Amino acid sequence: MAVTKTTNIDVTVREVDFVSRFSKNWDALREIMGITRPIRKAPGTKLVAVNGTCTLENGNVAEGAVIPYSTANVEEVEYGDVTVEKFRKGVTIEAVNKYGAVAAIEKTDDAFLNELQLNVLGRFFTFLKTGTKTSAEATFQMALAMAKANVIDEFNKMRRTVTEVVGFVNVLDVYKYIGAANITVQTAFGLQYVKDFMGYSTLFLLSAPDIEEGTVIAVPVENIDLYYVDPGDSEFAQLGLNYTVQGETNLIGFHVEGNYETAVGDSFALMGMTLWAEYLNGIAIVTVDDSF
Repeated sequence: MAVTKTTNIDVTVREVDFVSRFSKNWDALREIMGITRPIRKAPGTKLVAVNGTCTLENGNVAEGAVIPYSTANVEEVEYGDVTVEKFRKGVTIEAVNKYGAVAAIEKTDDAFLNELQLNVLGRFFTFLKTGTKTSAEATFQMALAMAKANVIDEFNKMRRTVTEVVGFVNVLDVYKYIGAANITVQTAFGLQYVKDFMGYSTLFLLSAPDIEEGTVIAVPVENIDLYYVDPGDSEFAQLGLNYTVQGETNLIGFHVEGNYETAVGDSFALMGMTLWAEYLNGIAIVTVDDSF
């Protein structure tokens, strides 16, 4: 009969704590961005963004005449796959002996979690720059206004509802604009943001290279989705790979085990997450050009 030891319990608690913190962070970010619910996808699912247009023909058709087709076009842009990513971190016995378990294990777990989050966000910020609704304005204020107006205009043309718009700007531009004025800056998921700023439900304050100075990106919340592959998938378990997951929406799997051969404590993370915008023409990118 197997005996449950204190070390087994400690490892389980550590795994649960890791995935719980990760999930809570993402829940907070989803709420800020207005994402309704993550969408579970099968491994290898293609990520396809679309540009849709429709030109109506005259609807005043004579009795008995053939009704002309309106011209509708959908251009698909394939971006990649929703893939499963594998990550590993090791902590040696020497590190624990030198710095203690708190510094060697807990602090590196925190750093590991943070880097995993930034991995997903970094790819999202890169993707946002592929938006096709581009223009230029003379001032930062007009760039903010027209970026929001442009995405609302595009969604109006598609007869799609826009409830809120989120924006992404360089933090230096915001403080240049507001000067000495006080704004309430909040932080979640390692991101700084301002609520209800210039008509945006949320304005994220980023730095280069995520977003350069003089650039405003706007996206309706209806155009942002979070796709994920479940690390707790039973088919993965058939390989003998069992990861700790948390809740109904399993965004990440985490497993800890000791490697006696190298005297290293290994931590394994499994995740397949992608933040995505379905419509490229529903992403407005406005640059500030003071030569106007």
